[in-house]
Amino acid sequence: MSAADVKTIAVTGVGVMGAVIAQVYALSGYSVRMHDLSAARLDWAWDRIENHRFGVKRAVEIGRLSRDDADAALERLTATTDLEEATSGVDFVLEAVFEDFGLKVDVFKAVDRLAPPHAILTSNTAGLSIAALAHATNRPSQVMGWHWFQPASVMKLAELVVHDGVAPETVATVEAMARRCGKNPVVVKDDIYHWGFVANRIYGAVRREARDIVAQGIATREQVDQIMKDGFRWPMGPFEGIE
Repeated sequence: MSAADVKTIAVTGVGVMGAVIAQVYALSGYSVRMHDLSAARLDWAWDRIENHRFGVKRAVEIGRLSRDDADAALERLTATTDLEEATSGVDFVLEAVFEDFGLKVDVFKAVDRLAPPHAILTSNTAGLSIAALAHATNRPSQVMGWHWFQPASVMKLAELVVHDGVAPETVATVEAMARRCGKNPVVVKDDIYHWGFVANRIYGAVRREARDIVAQGIATREQVDQIMKDGFRWPMGPFEGIE
């Protein structure tokens, strides 16, 4: 399946990240079905998409998005608590549930059972093994990671994570989709022995060093943040990032 064949996307787990990911997909022209376990969670997702500081209402107010485009995107979004309804006939699924391996495996097994055979399945996991999730399904060649960064509507990086059994066509399709969403895709390999892929392993190392420096009395939290911003042009320091 090519990127041009992807018309309808299901996003399961529309929390802080998932809701805004659904927003980005809809703004990129895809029909999007949001799925979560309760109507209250779906109501929360709708509110976040419309009224959050990175939502469509604010984007219209500051001139980054026309009212017509915002309305069209919202019309492309639907929501349901029924996973079968959410995944029926879709071309692509993005899982964005809580970062718990057992939960994600259960979701992948269920989605694999319900989604059409041609559908690509992806996970927004920040560092859990993509190979393990892929082999929980009967379509490992169509499974890979698409790690988004917060806020998903602003951050340009798409960390795409591949395992040994993924099909090149799957990777090419997801890369093209990421570009359509305005992201810069970087394809990296899954590492079953370490959590975090590339981005979080590097950032985790920086945070560990930053905490050690403060604990040793070498510098304050504020000084560490200022050094990283002024010396390395980070938009925020490691402690600001944590907070």
